[in-house]
Amino acid sequence: MSSSRTEGEAERLVVAISSRALFDLGESHALFEREGLEAYRDFQMAHENDLLAPGIAFPLVRKLLRLNENAEEPRVEVILLSRNSADTGLRIFNSIEHHRLQIARAVFTGGASTSPYVNSFGAQLFLSANPESVAAALAAGIAAATILPSKAPLTASAQLRIAFDGDAVIFGDESERVSQEQGIEAFHRNEVENADKPLSGGPFRGFLAALHRLQTAFPAGDDSPIRTALVTARSAPAHKRVILTLRSWGVRLDEALFLGGRDKGPFLQAFGADIFFDDSHANVESARQHVATGHVPHGVSNEPGMARR
Repeated sequence: MSSSRTEGEAERLVVAISSRALFDLGESHALFEREGLEAYRDFQMAHENDLLAPGIAFPLVRKLLRLNENAEEPRVEVILLSRNSADTGLRIFNSIEHHRLQIARAVFTGGASTSPYVNSFGAQLFLSANPESVAAALAAGIAAATILPSKAPLTASAQLRIAFDGDAVIFGDESERVSQEQGIEAFHRNEVENADKPLSGGPFRGFLAALHRLQTAFPAGDDSPIRTALVTARSAPAHKRVILTLRSWGVRLDEALFLGGRDKGPFLQAFGADIFFDDSHANVESARQHVATGHVPHGVSNEPGMARR
């Protein structure tokens, strides 16, 4: 059977997600860590007809798949990647079927790493509760984030709303490195001097571009089912370089919040983010009190010995 993708498949947004990000597997995962694989397997098989509750990323996945409604070919595909075995994974598929999630492709690795399969499926985004799998995907050049336990209240908006940090997520970390190593005054000076020089792309540039292409299939404005936001600690005069970089890439973000170091959580709640991606430990701690949050372990803020801010 050929592994080549059709033209329609090549244009799809492909998101790979782990079972622990999609469903609430906290009880059984705690059993696995406490008593081991055999106890976990016995528990899952004994409860395979008991439906799993939605996990942190479940609302995001539901909205992503809803983008396929009234489309001749699917615009979005969600792939399940799980360290479960096929036997223990049956409970997961039963829950997928119950919730009517259009997820047909899955990999169950029986405890092995799932990250090699992210690239095989051509995924532009990988979401997992396992930091090691996320780090491996990032190292392979794929946008990836660790889904954190978050307070993620259901929002009234039917739109898919995704928010991004800038430096070390959408963009490279060269400016953040200046800030961390030389201070905020040097950072602002660097951004003013290089305002007309586009920032390099970060690990989420490709995913943002794919999301932007998907947006073009829908009307712009309030009627679009997708809304995006940049939520950054930058402020004037460091805003100009960001705006000109996105313009040079030909990418549109619907909203841009330049917060000047303010806690991001309340602003993300006001935006109604279904998920927010950030590299900073301090920022994700603030954000996850309000919205579903993915930590991107990339860039200078995640290097050993660097301040977690």
